Amino acid sequence: MSQAPATTRRPATVRVARWSATHPWRAIALWLVFVSACIAIGNLSGLRTISEVDATPGQAGHAAKLVHDSGLSEPATEDVLITARSGTLDHAAAARAAHDVRSRMAVLPEVAKVDAPVTAKNGAAVLVEVTLRGNPGDARDRVGPLLDTTAKTQQAFPALRVEQAGAASLTNAVNDQVSSDLGAAADFSLPVTLVILLVAFGAILAAGVPVLLALSAVGSATGLSALVSHLIPDSGSTSSMILLMGMAVGVDYSLFYVKRARSERHRHGRSHLDAIEIAAETSGHSVIVSGLAVIVAMLGLFVVGDPVFASLAAGSIIVVAVAVLSSLTVLPAVLVKLGRRIDRPRVPVLWRWSTADREPRLLPWLLRPALTRPGRTLLISVLALGALAVPALSMRLQSDTLQTLPQSIGETHAFARLTAAFPSRSTTHYIVVQAPAGESGAVAARLRELAGRLDGDALFVAGSGEVRTSADHTVHVLQIATDRDPESGAARDSVRQLRGTLVPGAVRGLHDVHWAVGGETATSLDTDTALSNALPWVIGFVVLLTMLIMGWVFRSALIALSTALINLLSAGAAFGVLVLTFQHTWAEKLLDFRSTGAVINWIPLFTFAVLFGLSMDYHVFVLNHVREAVAGGMSTRHAVRAGITRSAGTVTSAALVMVSVFAIFAALHMVEMKQLGFTLAVAVLIDALVVRVIVLPSLLTLLGRWTWWPGSAFAQRHRPVHLGGAVEQPHLDHAGVG
Repeated sequence: MSQAPATTRRPATVRVARWSATHPWRAIALWLVFVSACIAIGNLSGLRTISEVDATPGQAGHAAKLVHDSGLSEPATEDVLITARSGTLDHAAAARAAHDVRSRMAVLPEVAKVDAPVTAKNGAAVLVEVTLRGNPGDARDRVGPLLDTTAKTQQAFPALRVEQAGAASLTNAVNDQVSSDLGAAADFSLPVTLVILLVAFGAILAAGVPVLLALSAVGSATGLSALVSHLIPDSGSTSSMILLMGMAVGVDYSLFYVKRARSERHRHGRSHLDAIEIAAETSGHSVIVSGLAVIVAMLGLFVVGDPVFASLAAGSIIVVAVAVLSSLTVLPAVLVKLGRRIDRPRVPVLWRWSTADREPRLLPWLLRPALTRPGRTLLISVLALGALAVPALSMRLQSDTLQTLPQSIGETHAFARLTAAFPSRSTTHYIVVQAPAGESGAVAARLRELAGRLDGDALFVAGSGEVRTSADHTVHVLQIATDRDPESGAARDSVRQLRGTLVPGAVRGLHDVHWAVGGETATSLDTDTALSNALPWVIGFVVLLTMLIMGWVFRSALIALSTALINLLSAGAAFGVLVLTFQHTWAEKLLDFRSTGAVINWIPLFTFAVLFGLSMDYHVFVLNHVREAVAGGMSTRHAVRAGITRSAGTVTSAALVMVSVFAIFAALHMVEMKQLGFTLAVAVLIDALVVRVIVLPSLLTLLGRWTWWPGSAFAQRHRPVHLGGAVEQPHLDHAGVG
């Protein structure tokens, strides 16, 4: 093959793909070294996780930091609860069980002390509190022997229910559930994705290549994220996001690239190298734009200023960047080395179906209203999506609490019985006051006076106040308990009362005093406030930069504006379905969850950024296809029809991959994973079925030549495409999505 004229400057994607295709073993070896190095670096560097203090926002975060820095952090405790399995509690048997627990726990090296048993006011339960040694932040690493001891007491007293509840044991149980869920997601997503790709390609090797590259991207990103965690601490859910995003975008990017390259070989008789160069110039360019859009959307999460969002964003950015890199670098080498073997072994029926050169039968019929009556079709579809979005206006947010944890975690039942028998352990507020050491006596007296006044308040538990003072006498902590659910309106009102009048009144007149109210309810309240304040900024950042990217890529202000509006409408509709599903009870049995009448507070903001990025997958590919048709001399109406119908098989396959991965996450136990996966799956379905088939073609047909204003796609008509030494006209009769 002769070289292209010296005056022709090929795109970077083509130059990279050509080097990879002409040095395949070197490219594959470099990629394997890269993946291995990333995994090794991750194992060597270890994972740094977000501390509870760092993850707490607002005034509650300030209170947590004051308590931590002053050395007033309470040691970790675990509660052993003894109740009757049915009927009334046998107090004699309960006393023997409590004595057994105390004697067993007291000899454990992990235990600092064991308190005397306490009987509930209603006599239905006996409680033994166990205090652990060491740093409370890593108590979960030392709680195992305590759980084993509790299990032994349970075996010794089978007629009673002996169970353990505590922050450390609950954290371990949640982590075990998350690990189990991630394993199940991987086990199910791989075969489902392979089946979809088998239908798309009709050949086993062709179906396996995108999955292998996606897995390599997930492995590499997991290792890199461990390294990055030393700058941006890991949230604990980052690995879930890497798997979710990596399998979705990694498979899609490779799918589009492989589909286009194979189409050029099958339908136009290209050589392997020419087919790869065409795929690199068209699909490769679209992969870069799509990946850039996802990364920009994820960058918007840093605007929140929350370490959890920063961790999720960092993990998503890393895996998307690695997925783009794999598609542009090692994939061409793999395609060259496989050659025609990529179409082996063939699945007979699926092979004939995937390679048949025919126009989809259903899609032209679905497109007809958008092409013949674009104004009316656009209006009806926009109104329908708008109606679907209306329930989102009633969205109620809450933090993830015990009530949102799945029933499969046994510790949640223990906590429920514990708080029912001992209401004072339901919710605790921390009033933290910092003042000069000379004011220590006055501050302590004021806080004790405040605790006395709160004893008569129905919102608080009488006698729960306890004042602790730091060693340097500069920080004082008053703990006030309430028997209300941490997410209840009453609990939140109690925080507002403390912050609004009670605490300011208590310290009035003291000099150089700083105070803060913290605790579980205060943290939830501050988190909701922080997310609400950040939402407009995140939306503005993501929408504006997405518009700039689309305007730059397509040289069209109208494309940029319409993309933003369509994506906002699509996201609104997805959020409306989210509210209809999770704030009500009708889908509880279908999706196996307990509705709390609210959505986890971080889901909408994070999902919005993800949706805006992922929607570019289909949007960019379809628009590129339409623009190529217009540049080839078609009218806008015919270009829209050709661009959408001839990319239908590939785009539909890519959408099915994403929907299947997200739907699997919606089937997991953790409700936040359910809400995230469900919302993303619904959004992709809306994008693929409604936006691509109805809204977008209606809008493009209605705009006509103005679609490309102020740039001009028409200036590219009959632009020669250089392939080696050949000069060719743009082609439309392929199944790719360039």
